[in-house]
Amino acid sequence: MAVELPSGPFPTPRPRRGLYLWCRLRLPVTMALLVAVLAALVTVGTGQCPSPSELRRADGSRICALLYTDDSVYYSNCCGGRALAVEPGSDVPYMALGFSGRISSLVVGTRCELSVWAHSGKRGSTRVFKAGAVPRLREVRRGVLSNWDDAIRSYYCQCH
Repeated sequence: MAVELPSGPFPTPRPRRGLYLWCRLRLPVTMALLVAVLAALVTVGTGQCPSPSELRRADGSRICALLYTDDSVYYSNCCGGRALAVEPGSDVPYMALGFSGRISSLVVGTRCELSVWAHSGKRGSTRVFKAGAVPRLREVRRGVLSNWDDAIRSYYCQCH
């Protein structure tokens, strides 16, 4: 018995109708949702560092410094995570557990100075930060082999 082959190009096999339609209709929507969720996760809790002159409360009172728990490899995404507002004249030898050893970026207000120590009780390495933003404390040296990222455990802030 002889089998006749069609002339011309061979017909392509038809995919299963249900799976084909689901992939064709749902995949772009699923990918769009995935991209939106990933973008939201990346931007939650991050932001650009405020300028030193912007460190004021809603009532207009001054803030000496803002300490942030997160930084980023991108400077536009530094100063994120939880923020600790430091009042003028604050003398804190023992920081709260949620912030002690977790500060990764900071902003010091105009005409203010923030003195920090690497150990609780104002012991260990010390550094004074003048007015300005430090988006990445890992770029600020503390000795030969270490930096100030996640190292601040006590501080004193004063404004003039």
